[in-house]
Amino acid sequence: MEGHGFYQLPTGTEYRGALWDGMFHGEGELLFPDGSKYRALWHRGVPTQGKLIFADGLEYEEKEWHYCDGYDRRFYTEIRSGFKPPGIPQLTNLDPPKTIPEGCYDCGDGFYNPETRVIVDYKFRFLRNADKDEHDWILRTCRKAGAGVGEHTPKP
Repeated sequence: MEGHGFYQLPTGTEYRGALWDGMFHGEGELLFPDGSKYRALWHRGVPTQGKLIFADGLEYEEKEWHYCDGYDRRFYTEIRSGFKPPGIPQLTNLDPPKTIPEGCYDCGDGFYNPETRVIVDYKFRFLRNADKDEHDWILRTCRKAGAGVGEHTPKP
């Protein structure tokens, strides 16, 4: 493969850009299934310069990265659009958040079913089986379906 083209990986990630001798070479970008992308200058399959842009438009800064650190815990949509009125929680960067299937958890890249220990993406395609450490982490830290979060209804 040489010239300009695209290549789709089995994971659903797609490369679009320059190719040389079957490798990413020159300007190109990886487009991930979640909507994020990595734009880079490639040399024989290895990125030499690049920038990760999340699906919501947030650009990763390698130096002085302060997003969602210990001092500022706002989501990017809150930084960009401001806070919601008091009493209306924003539980994820997505607004409204994804609806979690009954008995499952939202683990960031999909839904986790603790009974089967399977993680599927948000389109319900298999991603992976969780090992004990990931299982424990998800149960400890992630949002669970039916955790008392409903739609906000303004008071009359």
